Amino acid sequence: MNANEGSMAPAVRSILDAARERSGGEERLSIAARSLPDAIAAAEADGRVPIVAEVKPTSPTTEGRREEDPVELAEAMVDGGAAALSVLTEPEHFGGSVENLRRVREAVDVPVLRKDFVVREDQLDLVESDLVLLIARFVDDLPSLLRAAEERGFQALVEVHDADELREALSAGASIVGVNNRDLAKLEVDLGTFEAVAPAVPEDVTLIAESGVTTPADARRMRAAGADALLVGTAIMDGDVRANTERFVRAERARRGDDRSKTPRDGGGNA
Repeated sequence: MNANEGSMAPAVRSILDAARERSGGEERLSIAARSLPDAIAAAEADGRVPIVAEVKPTSPTTEGRREEDPVELAEAMVDGGAAALSVLTEPEHFGGSVENLRRVREAVDVPVLRKDFVVREDQLDLVESDLVLLIARFVDDLPSLLRAAEERGFQALVEVHDADELREALSAGASIVGVNNRDLAKLEVDLGTFEAVAPAVPEDVTLIAESGVTTPADARRMRAAGADALLVGTAIMDGDVRANTERFVRAERARRGDDRSKTPRDGGGNA
């Protein structure tokens, strides 16, 4: 257990313990990944807020479970304008599976993120995806795991929550960074987390705001703080997923560009 884990919520420790017990793949994968930065740029050019919509059957912080076919949900999100998708593959706490991801990626033409708790190199080889999530707080040797992911052709979304984790991610060579607004110690969400961390992310790093975006106003707030894209799960899964995706995609109509100039990232390395 690393030094950060003692302060984590019991639910999070349970997820991490389960992740460490899961086996990896038997054969090394080689991925021809669809580009997330290109998908974000295409959404911007089309006047859409770049949304990474999440196929999430359930989670420790939500009630109930969506029983629809994940492929149908994913296709509805893409129809609603999502630039990319995130698919949960964690089975015990989020109801996900690698088969769900495999089927979704075959059915859509946008980049697909594997949302899971990957802690070992062999776990990268379980299923093909365009992106893989690496959570800085959970990974013992981030530079090595990031390198292993990229050598296979994955794009790596390195998730951070604070200034120290951001420095670790940038030092490891992360080119796509997600700032999680959810504090894993208390499972509480504060959009101010992204606003505090984002200014230190260099301009050439793709920056994603994760967790807590529940309304179009939240989306505008995160974009104004420098988010290139937004990962939205519960607020899209709760109801009509196509209509909900469209709400976030359209959040910046007539405002795109104005808000983002208010708090530019400074391109420095200090958080």
